[in-house]
Amino acid sequence: MKIIYSTLILILLFHVSTGQKTDVYHRPVQQERSRDFDAIHYRITLNVDMEKKVLSGENMITLCPLNDNFDKFSLDAEYLVVNKISTKEGENLNFGQNDKEVLIKLPKSYSHSDTLTIVVKYSLSTQVKGLLFIDESPSNPKMVSSDCWPDKARQWIPCYDYPNDKATNEMIVTVDKKYKVLSNGRLISLKENELQGTMTYHWSQDLPQSTYLINLSIADYAVVKDSLGSLPVNYWVYPWLEDDARSTFHNTPNIIKYFSKLFNYNYPWAKYDQVITSYMGGGAEATSATLLGEGIVMDTMAEKDFSKEGVIAHEISHQWWGDLVTLRSWDQAWLNESFATYSEYLYTRSVDGEDAGAYNLLQKKNSYLKEVHTKYMRPIVFSRYNEPGDNFDNHIYPKGACMLHFLRHILGDETFFRVLSTFLHQNEFRAVDTHDLMKTIKEVSGKNMDWFFEQFIFNPGHPVFEVTKLWDASAKKLKMTIVQKQDSIQGIPIYTIPVNLGFTFPDKKIVKEIWLKNKVENFEFNFPSEPLLVRFDEGNYILKEVIFKKSPEELICQAENDDMTGRLTSVDELVPFGNNRLVQNLWSRLAINDPFWAIRQAALEHFLKYSDEIAMVGKSQTEDEYHHGSSMRPLKNKLYTHEKTIQLSRLCLKDKSSKVRQSAIHYIGNLKDPKMISLLESSFNTENSYAVQAECLKAIGIAGSKRQLNFLKEVQKRRSYMNIVGKAASDAIAMIRKK
Repeated sequence: MKIIYSTLILILLFHVSTGQKTDVYHRPVQQERSRDFDAIHYRITLNVDMEKKVLSGENMITLCPLNDNFDKFSLDAEYLVVNKISTKEGENLNFGQNDKEVLIKLPKSYSHSDTLTIVVKYSLSTQVKGLLFIDESPSNPKMVSSDCWPDKARQWIPCYDYPNDKATNEMIVTVDKKYKVLSNGRLISLKENELQGTMTYHWSQDLPQSTYLINLSIADYAVVKDSLGSLPVNYWVYPWLEDDARSTFHNTPNIIKYFSKLFNYNYPWAKYDQVITSYMGGGAEATSATLLGEGIVMDTMAEKDFSKEGVIAHEISHQWWGDLVTLRSWDQAWLNESFATYSEYLYTRSVDGEDAGAYNLLQKKNSYLKEVHTKYMRPIVFSRYNEPGDNFDNHIYPKGACMLHFLRHILGDETFFRVLSTFLHQNEFRAVDTHDLMKTIKEVSGKNMDWFFEQFIFNPGHPVFEVTKLWDASAKKLKMTIVQKQDSIQGIPIYTIPVNLGFTFPDKKIVKEIWLKNKVENFEFNFPSEPLLVRFDEGNYILKEVIFKKSPEELICQAENDDMTGRLTSVDELVPFGNNRLVQNLWSRLAINDPFWAIRQAALEHFLKYSDEIAMVGKSQTEDEYHHGSSMRPLKNKLYTHEKTIQLSRLCLKDKSSKVRQSAIHYIGNLKDPKMISLLESSFNTENSYAVQAECLKAIGIAGSKRQLNFLKEVQKRRSYMNIVGKAASDAIAMIRKK
């Protein structure tokens, strides 16, 4: 499925509104499509005229009736015009065509044990979304790109076009010999017709796939060859992107190898190709031949800020989740997309480390919560939609991935991945639904997880917790109350759910698992001393919203000692105490020393904002009024001078993360200090990040004068990924001219 990703800032939202801006429950209920035959093989022969944007075609279809008395049937066909239908032996068949299908009358009745072959000849002269004829432009060559998802193969191939049937296919395509043709499977032959100046490509997909996974791509491509052992791995790109493609895609074999081992199922197809196109911005899986937006190819400098390796990994994982096993109806979309999205997280964690993986998962949680609070809330498995694309949202991609993460926690790593492998082996080349997965879990683990699926997959929403704690010093007991506050009016259950509680002491951490079953639960824990930190959902396994008020001292402890998610959350939750000396000291330390860039960036931004904005706290304000009981004293004057904020910003310009450097430059620019111009120009000239270079230019536009116009006009001409630098220079010039 097509994916486009954007980075979301950390958002902690509380309480789900009872009203939805989009009422998804007024959409019609859709059922899985019934069929009366099993398509076995499509032999598709096309003659494509790139200049006239037309094609003539033939589809030789081998099929088996599913019931006796099979004497007529229909094929999906839109826009294309059927000219003739015959048996394999040449006997013409009666047929009729409307705007949705071709109705075919057979010469006799067939039984369910028969196999028959028919030949459909047709033409296409209308421009359709399923097969795009794309004109040449300064950024792309003349090309043809298929877009069969979810049901647009029928626009250029008469076929049964629904994912609950799978068939093998051949794609035999004749084009002007200056073009190259890519399709699914193995390249069987290349035949040149010198007289006509054409080349015929014969591709064979000899393992079954659903029709939305068919790919046809035609252009004057450069083919960059790679491999994983004996597996051909190729990158089809525009000729001028050939060098950059080598670096962009160089990890492809390693990703295939990683998933093959992780799923304990070797890559199942004859080859793996990736082909770029101009009509999309993300990616679209196709069996053995993934389509990707042209912007995925970039130089090594751009990869520091805009790497799309997560998209590459996501699409590769679809070769198992979506292509090998495929959703049997569109309400089951999570079996494709949630698994691919979770696979992307697993790969990120494996190559970039635990913190990067946790941040990736946190982004997914927050993107789902944003959709809930701004659009709607629905179950993951949901049969109400107008078009299949309605279901491909943040409930399917990030929420589904988070649910798999929670399921993995409950089952345990070994069992979880054994379930995945068994599911793939049991259902290879089949269409599946959620109950198939539930059955495999029972068979492999012995556990009945119906309660999990009922709550988290078949019902909408997520838990919303309010947690309070009280330390009884005399009894040496920690008392905790946990309230589930989600709105049950929308069909959200009171969850039966396991939760880990983490208790941090000076010399150790204790983790206790509890089960929540009621709206309000009270717990007591005996400890020799009060914990320094209490963590609700230790390990961050639950997709949730939570209010758990903590003292500044506890948040400081968390910011310095917790995992990435806890550290980042506490850094942000300290904002109400931003004029406190200890908080400012903490932020300045973390901006330099925290091992993960997102925490360094958040700490730097909070420090710079509050060191400049906090005025003296009035002497009449009591500690209780300001701190709500905290023992931490407020500042009586500004903590850090202007020079010290500049000093920290300069230090952060040396940070290994371009995102941290970008925040530092942003602050320096907003000072509007002409004395900073030389620093900004120097930073621009020494930077190895387009994003930071662009930020330097914007800062010059804010702080500079007409003296900088010559410099800006010169760098405006520089080439950069997506012309980021040139656009920033233009914006800076416009800002200066307005002064």
